[in-house]
Amino acid sequence: KIWLLAVLLKKNSRMKRIIKKILFIGLIIFLLMQLYQPARNISFEQDITGNFTKVYNVPKNVEIILRTSCYDCHSNNTYYPWYSYIQPVRFFMESHIKEGKENLNFNEWGNYSDRKQNNKLDRIAKQIESNEMPLSSYTLIHKNAILTASQKKEVLDWINKIEDSISSQN
Repeated sequence: KIWLLAVLLKKNSRMKRIIKKILFIGLIIFLLMQLYQPARNISFEQDITGNFTKVYNVPKNVEIILRTSCYDCHSNNTYYPWYSYIQPVRFFMESHIKEGKENLNFNEWGNYSDRKQNNKLDRIAKQIESNEMPLSSYTLIHKNAILTASQKKEVLDWINKIEDSISSQN
């Protein structure tokens, strides 16, 4: 019995050393990951005439809702919280921002064709109605980005008004 106890303690101490080595290597990898810091989505020079809010002369209340819930991922300027300096969180954020800007960029709205603008407006409305946007992974941390029923109604009513005015012009 004593022999078995000695073997178990020896194995236990070997396991502790292995676990310490694994944790140390993990720490080194984590620290090395911090060296990779991709460029931030911040643009100081912009042509504001192409901005969504200038193309349509968006009412202030709707603009505030869009800036709070959409612009971090769908514009050329993202607000970066403290945790964005930590990898792999930063990598995850940057991939969401890149994908968001590829799908819709409010700062580049004026560069879209009329047809694309109409499609984007329709898509924005559908995604707000179906609660696809803003993403739940975003609103998990950014509680102020969660759209209330009245905010959804404000934005959707305004989009419908814009779509109606565009239709009447054609």
